Amino acid sequence: MDSNFEADLLKDVVLESQEGLDAFDRELLALERGESSVEGLHKLFRIAHTLKGTSGCLGLTRVETLAHSGESLLSLMREGKIAPGRDVVGALLRFADTLRIHLRSLAGEGEPPQDDAGLIRDLQALAEANGAIPIERPAPVPVVTPLAAPAPSPTPRPTQAETAIRVDVHHLDRLMDLVGELVLARNQILQFAGQQEDAGLLAATQRLNLITTQLQESVMKTRMQPVSNIWSRFPRIVRDLSQELGKNIGLVMEGKETELDRTIIEAIKDPLTHLLRNALDHGLEKPEVRRAAGKPEQGRLSLRAFHQGGQVNIEMADDGAGIHRDKVLKRAMEKGIVTAEQAPRLTDREVYALLFAPGFSTAEKVTNLSGRGVGMDVVKRNVEQVGGSVDLQSEAGRSTTVRIKIPLTLAIIPALIVECARNRYAIPQSSLLELVRVDPEGGAQKIEYIDAAPVYRLRGNLLPLIYLDQELGLAESARDSRRTVYILVLQSEGCQFGLVVDSIRDTEEIVVKPLGKELKNLSVYAGATIMGDGLVALILDIPGLARRAKVVSDVRAAAQEAQAGKSRRESDLQSLLLFSTADSGQAAIPLARVARLEEISHADVERAGRREVLQYRGEIMPLIWMNLESQLSAGKLQVVVCNYGSARVGLVVDRILDAIDDSAVLQPGTSRPGILGSAIVKKRVTDFIDIDGVVRNAGSYV
Repeated sequence: MDSNFEADLLKDVVLESQEGLDAFDRELLALERGESSVEGLHKLFRIAHTLKGTSGCLGLTRVETLAHSGESLLSLMREGKIAPGRDVVGALLRFADTLRIHLRSLAGEGEPPQDDAGLIRDLQALAEANGAIPIERPAPVPVVTPLAAPAPSPTPRPTQAETAIRVDVHHLDRLMDLVGELVLARNQILQFAGQQEDAGLLAATQRLNLITTQLQESVMKTRMQPVSNIWSRFPRIVRDLSQELGKNIGLVMEGKETELDRTIIEAIKDPLTHLLRNALDHGLEKPEVRRAAGKPEQGRLSLRAFHQGGQVNIEMADDGAGIHRDKVLKRAMEKGIVTAEQAPRLTDREVYALLFAPGFSTAEKVTNLSGRGVGMDVVKRNVEQVGGSVDLQSEAGRSTTVRIKIPLTLAIIPALIVECARNRYAIPQSSLLELVRVDPEGGAQKIEYIDAAPVYRLRGNLLPLIYLDQELGLAESARDSRRTVYILVLQSEGCQFGLVVDSIRDTEEIVVKPLGKELKNLSVYAGATIMGDGLVALILDIPGLARRAKVVSDVRAAAQEAQAGKSRRESDLQSLLLFSTADSGQAAIPLARVARLEEISHADVERAGRREVLQYRGEIMPLIWMNLESQLSAGKLQVVVCNYGSARVGLVVDRILDAIDDSAVLQPGTSRPGILGSAIVKKRVTDFIDIDGVVRNAGSYV
């Protein structure tokens, strides 16, 4: 046999066998869960039978013997003589793993297993215990298809072999590169044709644009792969780790058909696997712990993928123990990531973002799964390298959800083209939230500074700002109040910030070109592209730009400090009613206790027993004189009608001064009967009246 032909044949056999073993795992786990059917058993048998026959034709004796052992056990399962219990399924999973090692060695990717005789003996023992004939040597096993009568059928559908071919990924990559060059040429022609008045040229350009767009979409589809290519191995991981950890975990997957570019698939494979292992180890509890917490014994881990806004969203959620905020903060302070002063001001989202800090781990001890200080920071870095973002939300004792947003492809992306210091830059639209134009009438005045850090008030929130010319070390543009300011509201690492540029040009589909080795270490650039006029524009790396500008730390902290201070001041404000007391003093009561302000004459005051009262809106309202001299005055009386439980009481005061909002703090040691304490209000010492105490001391019958 020709050596080249034999090598190609072996390559095809290895590839098909690996795909078959992936399907073998899926069907076997479905069988163990009771979700499979008789057809699933037939499929398992056919995979093992095909492996045995193919390896026999190629003279792969060890693979043939192993495949025959598994086939015999599956034959008994198909006949209903063996139930798919845990021991049987476990042995068949080991069988599939050992075959994978054989296949990888045939592909030159490792050594064959040292000894698979022990596994063969285990498979034979399971088979012989249920009536199978001991295996002497591998022999072909005929597959008999029973006869149910032939029935008329519609025109047969083409098989997979007739509608699909195998293409080396390098050819697809080269094809994508050529399409990228075509897109660049298309952009140049479009720009040139837009400056001409030739109707024929414009028509041809539009036709070229349409064909290029359709070709681009078709080529991109050839590179798209379903996310199930990653998820297909997750049921096996969940099964193995559940047994190792002594947990009962059910896995639910939705949106397995969601497609991504193959380069994205490769980039997120390891991050998703790490998140899955984290959920199994840290998140989901053991059955007895869940039972004590009133939860079902079986934990639930769900994976969901869907398209939204031109991106792919992947969610991983569990109903486990969640993440405890205080535990994360304690570990972060121990590692010096946050200070004791910063910790109380952090939101829950910001606390959970600390889990992605390098070397951060809440594990109490080092195990095979956790505690080594390497993990979530790598997850974040790998996702951001492909233009994605990671967000984590948790409810202590209830659940944890991790959301990953990633672009469909990295080869050709929509971008916003901006200008700064006479240079053009491309900003991926996946990071862009909105555009803000600050008009010359008040542009510069609307940009404020907190500890020398510029911020902009956007709908009541402080937005940290980055001046692109300053950050890139370009010639700074004049900061002129008569000049329009353009702010790009961007999002990175869960926070928003504004990027100030000179002007905004247009949106355009750009082809991402890698940077040369001289620029690779610059964290603010993600690549370059060629514009329609043939000039090069650099693509900004938004997360890298935010980190370099420390917008997620210094500027953001300053803005948060100011916002927190404002919130504290607003929360400390209280509405007060001020009135004068004897000797021209000043007193205050909470405006919330005041129902109305009334002015009455002495003639309206009556007595009930030894108390002064007032007929007020059909009720008898007691009066309390805050200043005895008021009883002797002949003029009008100022009455503050206050709520007291379900009734009302009238406080007779000398003169009502004002109603204000103030954040006065009572001075210690100034309380006394009927007075809560004293504070400085409007530059005067003011007594805060204890309404309830005053009423009790007056002996009122309300």
